[in-house]
Amino acid sequence: MKSTTVPLYKETKRLILRHLEPYDYENWSQAFSSMRPPQSEWDETSWTLSELTKAKFKEKLKKELKRRAADSAYELSVFRKDDGMLIGHVAIDGIIRGNFQNGVLGYRIFNNFWGEGYATEACSAAMQLAFKELKLHRVEAFIEPDNKPSLKVAKKIKLRKEGLSVRRVFWKKKWINLSVFAATSEDYGIKYKFPPKQK
Repeated sequence: MKSTTVPLYKETKRLILRHLEPYDYENWSQAFSSMRPPQSEWDETSWTLSELTKAKFKEKLKKELKRRAADSAYELSVFRKDDGMLIGHVAIDGIIRGNFQNGVLGYRIFNNFWGEGYATEACSAAMQLAFKELKLHRVEAFIEPDNKPSLKVAKKIKLRKEGLSVRRVFWKKKWINLSVFAATSEDYGIKYKFPPKQK
């Protein structure tokens, strides 16, 4: 598949998924600065208050655009429809083309918006984009075995558990195992044609 800088966009009942734009700086800065202290061992702050600058934001936008142009990763910010508030982000990254046509789903909903079902809604929309717009055949997710909220999200968006990846990633000074979840386009009722059409 050719690299693309065509923007991805998806609306759900309550959310809008889109790429960050220069005019989103204030919203982005406010979203991170207003987060509650970490609420679990998986809830970590991505940015310190001193890093929430316009220069850092511009740098982030450039990196996101570069990854899209390389067709390696697509990050989408998640906004609430009713007030335009930035509440998190989802991503399809680790993309491998050729005979694989795979990607990896990741997400984060900021902790002051937990418990509203936003993660399920946003991730479900991201899966649709992965299969319909990015023309991927398979999307995987790697989840800590004890991360019950994310395990529930995986089940709700039709990801099947495929096994355990032993000592998958080095995190908090140790190698940890991750449960492997995945879905293919057929699981979402989308017949896959190989090779995918070029954009």
